Amino acid sequence: METTVSQKLDTLLALQKIDSQIDELIQIRGDLPEEVRDLEDEIAGYETRIGKIKADIEEGNREVLQMKQGIKDSEKLIKKYQEQQNNVRNNREFEAIAKEIESQELDIKLFEKKIKEVLFQMEAKNGEILNIEENLNKRKEDLEAKKVELDQIIAESTEDEKKLQVQREEAVKKIEDRLMYSYNRIRQNSVNGLAVVMVKRGACGGCFNLVPPQRQADIREKKKIIVCEHCGRVLADVEVVEEPVTSGRSRG
Repeated sequence: METTVSQKLDTLLALQKIDSQIDELIQIRGDLPEEVRDLEDEIAGYETRIGKIKADIEEGNREVLQMKQGIKDSEKLIKKYQEQQNNVRNNREFEAIAKEIESQELDIKLFEKKIKEVLFQMEAKNGEILNIEENLNKRKEDLEAKKVELDQIIAESTEDEKKLQVQREEAVKKIEDRLMYSYNRIRQNSVNGLAVVMVKRGACGGCFNLVPPQRQADIREKKKIIVCEHCGRVLADVEVVEEPVTSGRSRG
């Protein structure tokens, strides 16, 4: 059985009411989901930074071990050269060995200086890790508190949201793909998520621009789908405003 335009409009309006209720439930969560994501990203950034600094410290430890080994090697060579000096035949050989010893002593001084520099850098990096870990722990506490708050809000609204999602699925089944595509597109481009509205007090319920009386008459008839010429929202119906009942005054 073919669906009439009037039925299509009623179904779209019903779907809009369901989606608006879902939007309200999501809005209750406020900025919490985004705050949780931001904190998770910040924590991941801190952990990555700590990992990089620790890798630098490990590299520094390797450099120190290599330089300490270099000092030991130089000391062995110095001892060897000193022994050779005892067996030289002339001053030229003695001076040549003395230069080798001096060179090795210079290498030891350079190694010792470099070791001090690396150790100083590593100490600074360890201090940096402590500062980052302090901030990291604070952010983890903030994240835990935000998650608890968010979980509580979600738990309170989960049942209502599930019921609304079931209703939404039923409504969507009754809407043809072309209309559903248009509906979703308008909702995505709308600040308040309204794609289907009623004419209220002579104006569009979405953008509040006035709707001419003749156009309102066409909307009431529901013979074709009419959109607001200002915002593009579907105008599903015209709200009936009941006139206030006034009691007549007796004469005499």
